[in-house]
Amino acid sequence: MQHRTGLLISPLEGAGDSGIPLYVRVFNRIRDAILSGSVGAGERLPSERTLAADLDVSRTTVEAAYRRLAAEGYVDRHVGSGSYVRSRFPERVTAAMEAAASARAGAGAERVRLSRRGERLARAGTGLVTGTVPMFSSCVPGLDSFPSATWNRLAAQRLRSGGTSLLQHAAPSGVRLLREAIASHVAAARGVRCDWRQVLVLASTQQALDLSARLLLDEGDAVWLEEPGYNGARSAFAAGGARIVPVPVDADGMDVAAGRAAAPHAKLAYVTPSRQFPLGARMSLARRAALVQWAAASGAWIFEDDYDSEFQLGRQPLVALQGLDEGHRVLYAATFNKVLFPGLRLAYCVVPEPVVEDFALARNVVDGGQSAFLQVVLADFIADGHFAAHVRRMREVYAERRDAFLAAFKAHLDGRVRLGNLEGAFQTVLWLPAGADEAAVSAAALRLGLDLPPLSRFRLEPSDAPGLMLTYGGEPPERIEAGVRQLAALLESTSRPAAVAA
Repeated sequence: MQHRTGLLISPLEGAGDSGIPLYVRVFNRIRDAILSGSVGAGERLPSERTLAADLDVSRTTVEAAYRRLAAEGYVDRHVGSGSYVRSRFPERVTAAMEAAASARAGAGAERVRLSRRGERLARAGTGLVTGTVPMFSSCVPGLDSFPSATWNRLAAQRLRSGGTSLLQHAAPSGVRLLREAIASHVAAARGVRCDWRQVLVLASTQQALDLSARLLLDEGDAVWLEEPGYNGARSAFAAGGARIVPVPVDADGMDVAAGRAAAPHAKLAYVTPSRQFPLGARMSLARRAALVQWAAASGAWIFEDDYDSEFQLGRQPLVALQGLDEGHRVLYAATFNKVLFPGLRLAYCVVPEPVVEDFALARNVVDGGQSAFLQVVLADFIADGHFAAHVRRMREVYAERRDAFLAAFKAHLDGRVRLGNLEGAFQTVLWLPAGADEAAVSAAALRLGLDLPPLSRFRLEPSDAPGLMLTYGGEPPERIEAGVRQLAALLESTSRPAAVAA
């Protein structure tokens, strides 16, 4: 069974359909996928030959179904390029889609009853993932500069030398070769103190958050979360039944004293100390020491998300918080998905020695582990020096893109919005004038294809400081300039905010 353009493809079966012509049954299947939203507007349908093979029917049958789809207004057909779901449908088709959505909602309300834990999990996932990647999307690195030829060569070498062993299941904790490479890298680059056995290879930092919530928190436990802060962390801990305690952030990072005043007996603190997300502050050494001391004294855990320390621009990052920890209370997580490419799905968490085995056992239950093949290729990429070279190269690329953004800002936005911290390689905050409707500006920008989430998305408490997060690292300079011009035009044509003081 395969998945193509949102269609669940399998041979047509079912005696109950025996009286319906075969081409009509193919038409019905594709039409229903369009009406349900499984196939989105503008998506290309499989070729007649491909779909015929998938459904085990003749090309003539598929051709007849496609002709009917076109005749009834569901698809547009273009000679030489294929058949595409229409972006705009006739009124009768739109009405049918609305009726289908209403029927699904009604049927779901009648039939589906989730557990309380399931309800929390479903609610927590709202807004975390989108199906499109507009300009300035967060967590998207500069893919145009990735050394694909080098990666492909290493992958081919491993396939030739590894035989079928690399196609087997990997250990839940990860392939030893990669775990050793990670342990060496974080020790040298970030001052992390660990044995390779403490390294757990995961799909993402989000998975590390989920495992930590499951294993370290009980229902109702308090968790300190930076305010504003990463909503993926908030979602993971809320889904686990934790009580989220927002702790304010200033120029020195999380205010530990404020956290102790609000919830002195919290079970866990989530922090981004190297570069606070989304504001960009670097946690001071005094606050780092205070946080570690609090965790040791109260028996709490610290989850250190080191999401972009590889690409600090202009100054060296401080040693990881984990390197200050003498009480084995810090979990240190980072990802290769943002450094290399999102589809890699490889990240890691350095787990305190007392709970390493527990995390490994839980990982076996959750999903069993990541691809052994990709892990070994990544280990080679690190061991041969390509990872370090890529990081050095990308620092130059991101510095160039930051300069391009700054130039575009000065040309088009200066005096209209105020610029936030620019020491990271990926994103910054655009502070809007007091009273501006950040949600409305963000929604209008998204309609133009610009992903500029409002800061309220990362807050639990209201604020009178409206702003937008802008991620420029994934865009080449010419697109950065074009996107900033679009934003300036949007601000000019809609909100028309008063000029702000420099």
